[in-house]
Amino acid sequence: MANNCSSNGSRYSPVLETSRIFSSLCDQSERLSLPEEVLANKDKVSFSTSHNEIYFPIPFKETETLAALKGVEGSVAAALADLRFGATEQPRSVQVSLEAATAFGCQAYMAKIDGLSKLDPNVKSKLKDTDLLAAQSNGYRRMSANLYKTKNPGEFYHIHGSLEATTTLNMIGLEGHRPDLTDYEEIIKVIEAQVQKYTVPELEAMNKERRQAGVPALKYEDFIKTPHGALNVQEPPWKVVKLQGDIAPTPFPAARPGSKRILEGVKVLEMCRIIAGPTVARILAEYGADVLKITSPNLSDVPFFQVDGNMGKHAADLDLKTEAGRAEFEKLLEDVDVIVDGYRPGALEKLGYGPKAMAALAEKRGKGIVFVNENCFGYEGEWAGRAGWQQIADCVTGVAWAQGKFMGRDTPAVPPFPISDYGTGCMGAIAALTGLYHRAKSGGSYHGQASLMHYDLLLFAVGQYSDEVQEKLRAAQPAEFFQLRHCDSVDRISSTVLKGMHKRFPHLYLDPGVESEGRHPLTESWFSKAYGTDIEVVKPITVVQGVDNQFIRASRPNGSDRATWEDFGTEEEGDFKKC
Repeated sequence: MANNCSSNGSRYSPVLETSRIFSSLCDQSERLSLPEEVLANKDKVSFSTSHNEIYFPIPFKETETLAALKGVEGSVAAALADLRFGATEQPRSVQVSLEAATAFGCQAYMAKIDGLSKLDPNVKSKLKDTDLLAAQSNGYRRMSANLYKTKNPGEFYHIHGSLEATTTLNMIGLEGHRPDLTDYEEIIKVIEAQVQKYTVPELEAMNKERRQAGVPALKYEDFIKTPHGALNVQEPPWKVVKLQGDIAPTPFPAARPGSKRILEGVKVLEMCRIIAGPTVARILAEYGADVLKITSPNLSDVPFFQVDGNMGKHAADLDLKTEAGRAEFEKLLEDVDVIVDGYRPGALEKLGYGPKAMAALAEKRGKGIVFVNENCFGYEGEWAGRAGWQQIADCVTGVAWAQGKFMGRDTPAVPPFPISDYGTGCMGAIAALTGLYHRAKSGGSYHGQASLMHYDLLLFAVGQYSDEVQEKLRAAQPAEFFQLRHCDSVDRISSTVLKGMHKRFPHLYLDPGVESEGRHPLTESWFSKAYGTDIEVVKPITVVQGVDNQFIRASRPNGSDRATWEDFGTEEEGDFKKC
């Protein structure tokens, strides 16, 4: 057991703090456009923990914040269940385990295919190669997305080659490909030496010219003094606003007799890559939605993230820059209920498929639509159009500097695991569920907005652990943790932390009661026909009374299915759940 004492000598309680965060979110229900039942029934939401531990070696209350968000998600799901199936005699209970919320925050690193994790060098042979430009598989190109020193001492910049790498590497004066450069330390040395030739303003100007996703690592107090930070610190964590149009309430699709899947028959188009956006749609799939992920065969994606992120979905390829691709896509739009857009701000608008265009389509067909945007920098302010990723948000908002300070360094450090991706994904799912609730009850179309930056700002609003709790958390970490540097890759940082968590918290990884069977208390195993082997993924997190939220199909690689709604519920999937 951890000795997590607070400043007044009392024991810190992750459960009580989770409840406080959840209550504070419920108190913003009007601002967040939440169903009125969320605030009215907040006492029906409970949080539990089996070990009362702080799991992540991070100064922020990540598990507590994720669990609180999952509580809000469950509350909206309960309100939807009442709308669709009728209210129960007593308000529906919602339960969230802090251990499950922890698994949710690092689920890409808990997933496996044929027994191999993301960090296993042999896993590539099990995956469809969607890393078209070798931005992930090539070590040198991979490190074009990393945090480095700049020309001025004490200033750091996170360059980010995204899924292409060459533009960013050329920008700092390096070749796009260096097959001779394979040693991890030598790669860091070569790239950081180039970044150190430039000041932060110079890197910002170069990035802007080339539309690359780089940012300076700012401290929180400096970020909120920028025009963008000062504006967005006043914004709510996520938004749901009504779009133009006067549409009557949209009834739920027909469901099977006795079904308790609140989104059964709801059609979701996922236009996303990597983690945060796919997490929005993954959660909707848990509640029964027919999720069709559309990707271009010409765009790269990280192969391993599809093992976990594509759970419960169909996945098809369409090129929306061709007439044939647009024709197929527009046929899908005739019946769509939810669109999840995780691409660079404005990309879908340029193609004619942004929220305003979709609201006009919804009014024409007489059926409301819910459009959810997920991005990095939010939707107001001068940086709203900038590209970004999880590490970009963590660096610019001050999370990285806080992490570095927690590790006893006078340098920033990117936290382990893509936790802000998952938190943002949960906020986007709440926005989608909220929009569907209002569409069914009041009518109209709705626009949900969630961003990585706003998740990080929520962490700061919640507050960091006290100095005493942080000190005890530091004391429990292995020596390897403190050897990590600002320039270490996300995978190096995450693998180091994961090893420590495996050792300290075996209950997160193996159920002591069935240890001989190798079963996992927080994940489930499936046979995936598309992958042709077994996969292991984190289970759905939230337990809502009278609601069935579980997957009905295994994940598959991008482009495995036809781009049609007809195949949902009619074809033989070939997948089956093993445990």
